[in-house]
Amino acid sequence: MIQRIGIILKKDFLLEWRQKYSLYGLLLYLVSAVFAIKMFNDQPEIETWNNLFWLILLFVAVNAVAKSFLQESKQRNLYYYTIHQPKDIILSKLIYNVLLMLFMSLLAFVLFYILLGAPQIQYSAFLLMVITGGMSMSILFTMLSAIASKAGGNSALIAILGFPLVIPQLILLADLTRPLIMTLEVSGWWNFYLILILLDVLIVILSLVLFPFLWKE
Repeated sequence: MIQRIGIILKKDFLLEWRQKYSLYGLLLYLVSAVFAIKMFNDQPEIETWNNLFWLILLFVAVNAVAKSFLQESKQRNLYYYTIHQPKDIILSKLIYNVLLMLFMSLLAFVLFYILLGAPQIQYSAFLLMVITGGMSMSILFTMLSAIASKAGGNSALIAILGFPLVIPQLILLADLTRPLIMTLEVSGWWNFYLILILLDVLIVILSLVLFPFLWKE
């Protein structure tokens, strides 16, 4: 299984490298969004800084991850069906999108730090939340992209399905990082962090269980 997943990952990285416009478009969007925030509000307040960070990261996740299954043609999917197991496909997509969002999340933090200044942050804990938040969004939108690709390839379905799922995730991420930028000690912080991790694990398990049924369609 590891070898098969590695082959699919290599294919995805090669395609991303050949179609650089997709990655460049994401980078341009991220830089432009942060720069626009700086132009309108040079140094936002601490809580606004935090909320804007997660909002920008959400739109980056939608553009980066949502296309993962929608860009695959029916002919290519049919070819994959003959040589790969469905769990290999979904795991490789999850790993690829997690790696991509980790890069984009850390880059977003660096841009916010340079262009918008940085409030007094508990850096180690905040960076942990940046990594976890990027991973959570990538896992969620990978599953939604898989569902949308098997439902006629309608990208609007991702927004319809994703809205009630991603809003609680965003609220949880903002609430978890708020005490970290205000240097507050909050009891039970790790309990909420573990809830976020458990939600990610649950989505991965659901993806592994449901995707084989979607794949047969």
